[in-house]
Amino acid sequence: MTEQEQDLRARLVAAGVELVAEGGVQALGLREIARRAGVSHGAPRRHFPTHRELLAAIAQQGFGRLTDTLAGADALTAATGADARSRLDALARAYLGFAAANPGMFELMFRHDLLEGSDIELRRTTLPLFLTFVGLVTEVHPQSDDPAAATAALWSNLHGLAQLRTWGSLRLITGDDSVEPLLHATLDAHLGPSAR
Repeated sequence: MTEQEQDLRARLVAAGVELVAEGGVQALGLREIARRAGVSHGAPRRHFPTHRELLAAIAQQGFGRLTDTLAGADALTAATGADARSRLDALARAYLGFAAANPGMFELMFRHDLLEGSDIELRRTTLPLFLTFVGLVTEVHPQSDDPAAATAALWSNLHGLAQLRTWGSLRLITGDDSVEPLLHATLDAHLGPSAR
């Protein structure tokens, strides 16, 4: 791939990142991405054979940012000598914070119905992140028969909290949009009570 082709691919992805931040997943039409990137409407097809491949490249940017966010939160917590339970608390808060700050990107990242066919590349990006969680859950529950399943259950619960807050559904249940009490309950349910 030439430098010019790489630049155009990067411009298309950057345009998509901007659009998803402004208008959510529904803003990611090929023509709109091309317009924002300043290229012809046919240009995306020359660099991304399918719309899904372009969406996956945009989502991969989000996974990179999420990974950096979580790594930063974990490094800060680990530097204080915190135990695995406290580190998971920090990671959960960072995850929910990322979701709240980036609702469009967060939705795209987990819309595998839109990203189907690009799973191998996305898996390469997300699996190390998941394995960090698995390692910490294993430290909290060393007797667990299946720490990956326990981690997936915890992650599913956190993801549900993030989505319910984004959709405004928490207000119906709790009267406000605060996830704090639900976060405590989620972590306690999956990891056991913490010494607060």
